[in-house]
Amino acid sequence: MAVRETFRRCVWLLSWIPVTILISVILWSYYAYVVQLCLITLTGTARKVIHLLMFHVCFGMFSWAFWRSAFTAPSPPSEEFQLSLSDKQRYAEQDTPEAQRQILLEISQKLPVHSRSASGAIRFCRHCQLIKPDRCHHCSACQTCVLRMDHHCPWLNNCVGFSNYKFFLLFLTFSWLYCLFIVATVTPYFIKFWRGKFLNYSSVKLHVFFLMLVPGMFAFTLTFLLAFHCWLVITNKTTLEWLSAPFFPHGPDRTAFDVGLKHNVLQVFGSQRRFWLLPVFSSDGDGQIFPLRGKPLVPNPGGFHLTGTCEEPEKHMGKYPSKDSTELLWDIQFETRTHLHLEAEL
Repeated sequence: MAVRETFRRCVWLLSWIPVTILISVILWSYYAYVVQLCLITLTGTARKVIHLLMFHVCFGMFSWAFWRSAFTAPSPPSEEFQLSLSDKQRYAEQDTPEAQRQILLEISQKLPVHSRSASGAIRFCRHCQLIKPDRCHHCSACQTCVLRMDHHCPWLNNCVGFSNYKFFLLFLTFSWLYCLFIVATVTPYFIKFWRGKFLNYSSVKLHVFFLMLVPGMFAFTLTFLLAFHCWLVITNKTTLEWLSAPFFPHGPDRTAFDVGLKHNVLQVFGSQRRFWLLPVFSSDGDGQIFPLRGKPLVPNPGGFHLTGTCEEPEKHMGKYPSKDSTELLWDIQFETRTHLHLEAEL
């Protein structure tokens, strides 16, 4: 037991090494730009003030987004997805996997669950003892189920999911702008240094060289990473869903959660546009229920009936409230294992 605990602590310490490296690079870039470039190299008070002011705006937004991305805890599913004590006992008493699957299917009828495992079974986490909501996955590094999990980022030592995906996108964006700003403002002095000017500043010359090299490399890499995640947002996919299509009773479907550009963006950034560029939580919904792409609603006495799903979110005040009243919430009822029957609760 002591060996296992020691091993666990060592793994925990090692997981912070990438974060420590990243923070060290950030602090060095601050010192090199503010002290070595602005205070030592630049001439003229006005020029120094302008450079320092613009730099600190970029640095402040970048640091804020990084902090929120790294230290916002992943959101686990709510208690309604946890098995009750009686359900756990019933599940444990079953002798065959088929009987256990039947119990999970019975319990899931009370939950807004669409997706299935590749075998067609209800997605169940044996570690957390819960039925996984749509787009939820268990992270072995964080040891918890994460709502709308995108991936586990070693540079943040944190899971990127529903609670911090917007922060992660802003972190990528501000990191990219921060690196571009440094490269753009350092380039003229980099050229002067390597043409033989400012020969008395050998230490500054070294810092300026790395201020060109390191942010330039990061900017190049971040361009592709940011473009990839922008594409994920507009198509309403996660990295895990891009790697492996989510399964439903009718089979795998890579575009199941794509409900149009506008609503895809609103799910991540929220309907309050004044918060879009700020690392504050504003995403729509609760991370457990998502609208599905499909057929439009067909009027039916006593409510709406459809054999597919709905592309446009409708106002809902039902059993599973979300943080946004325009979030589309469905009560799923499976008539057979191959036919998906949905009713929008009113």
